[in-house]
Amino acid sequence: MLSGQMMTLPLSITSVMRFAEKAHKDTEIVSVTPDNPRHRYTYADAFRRVRQLANALKGSGVGSGDRVATLAWNDHRHLELYYGIPSYGAVCHTINPRLFPEQVEYIVNHAENKLLFTDPAFLPLLETLQGKLPSLKQIVVLTDSLHMPETSLSGVVDYESYIGNQPDAFDWPELDENAASGLCYTSGTTGNPKGVLYSHRSTLLHAYATITPDVMCLSSHDAVLPIVPMFHVNAWSIPYAAPIVGSKLVLPGSQMGDSETLQQLIDSEGVTISAGVPTIWLALLEYLRTTGKTLESLNRVVVGGAACPLSIIGEFEQRHNIKTLQGWGMTETSPLGVFNTLKSGMAKLPKEELDEIKVKQGRPIFGVDIRIIDETGAEQPWDGESTGEVQVKGNWVCNSYFRQETGAPLNDDGFFPTGDVASIDPQGFMRITDRIKDVIKSGGEWISSIDLENAAIGHPAVAEAAVIGVPHAKWTERPLLIVKKVDGVNAGKEEILSFLEGKVAKWWIPDDVQFIDEIPHTATGKISKKDLREIFSDYSAG
Repeated sequence: MLSGQMMTLPLSITSVMRFAEKAHKDTEIVSVTPDNPRHRYTYADAFRRVRQLANALKGSGVGSGDRVATLAWNDHRHLELYYGIPSYGAVCHTINPRLFPEQVEYIVNHAENKLLFTDPAFLPLLETLQGKLPSLKQIVVLTDSLHMPETSLSGVVDYESYIGNQPDAFDWPELDENAASGLCYTSGTTGNPKGVLYSHRSTLLHAYATITPDVMCLSSHDAVLPIVPMFHVNAWSIPYAAPIVGSKLVLPGSQMGDSETLQQLIDSEGVTISAGVPTIWLALLEYLRTTGKTLESLNRVVVGGAACPLSIIGEFEQRHNIKTLQGWGMTETSPLGVFNTLKSGMAKLPKEELDEIKVKQGRPIFGVDIRIIDETGAEQPWDGESTGEVQVKGNWVCNSYFRQETGAPLNDDGFFPTGDVASIDPQGFMRITDRIKDVIKSGGEWISSIDLENAAIGHPAVAEAAVIGVPHAKWTERPLLIVKKVDGVNAGKEEILSFLEGKVAKWWIPDDVQFIDEIPHTATGKISKKDLREIFSDYSAG
């Protein structure tokens, strides 16, 4: 073999930091924290503090490959951990604070975390786990000494004191690009949570994909507001992608669910692109309707985590001139798998045809190979009609779970089975119809719960909708529509079912609607079908 005569520099998170500090040193990072409602500094300021953090980690005895945990919202201190921990040679293990305490206990012990950095708000959670986390040597609270809360935990120090007296010079190690950089556990809907261990290489390639024009199209002209949490799947890579191109970062802290704060941040900081789950956008759109406020600078929003209803896409576009970009992925895919941006000429299609494309999850990104497999294991054509389980392989797809000795997730030919059911059209656009465990089979025919939910959410009285299968003597299963109403807007069962006519196949229309005060969600913000099935376990459709 004749080898090329090119340099082979490792793809590392450290290289992003070094580049951004030189090329984008004056670009702003703005964040909301409990001790400062508008903390403001630059990339140069941030990475100087990252070097102080690295010296502090060394002083704490953190070694190469050690797992260092975070329980934190989206703010500047968490961003420093995103760079300081992996660049030091350790693994940044982000933990979802919305998990049950027992799950947090399991995750910390399974990962054998040596240090844990936490926002003050999560100290009560850690106090309930006192004495149950034997690997943990120290807890650092992400605040300063003036705002340090009282706690029964021993050996706790505030972050500013932890890094404050450290030198701001550090000799970064030369890392193998395949070295582990980050760790994120699945939400554990079946069995214990499973750890997905990212590498420097996978993270950098994923960040490169994120900034491309057919994905988020990030540049130095953008101000990015990641509402998707940094404690889950690297906030869809935004904390790494933005510094590569020099985008301004606006971090909402614990206020990521507060529509008033989000509108003010977007307006005052000139945010051009934001990313979050559908529930965030539903709440923000309702706030804008109620107050009459606008989002003048925002030109695109990224939606993931669940299928995006056409009502969200339409309202953003028609009322606010904001483009909605949908994507699909999972913890195991870092998370990007497909992304929905239109191909050349599609914008001129009739509205009905265009809407059909917009509600699809998107088309594959280079770096991810994708296929759909039917129940017999046969690969299905990309014809827009055939459905099957989505299976993927690629440069940022996991090949095994952290410290899982048995039950490798891959097929014999190296594809990862996702558990999602979808079709792919001839243009490459994938449409998720269900999770395998959630699909409804009525009279031998499949019904898409996702399509039903998206149709129902278009009714003005419906704040949130979920569909589950319930037993039926004749049809085996029938769909049950579960609705949370918009406050102050009334509508009955018949009105909502009539609204679905013409929007889905007639035989798909549920026989009943059940109204509840709150629809349960998982720790990552998705509708919890598991909890709904328990709530309606005694319900029978006939």
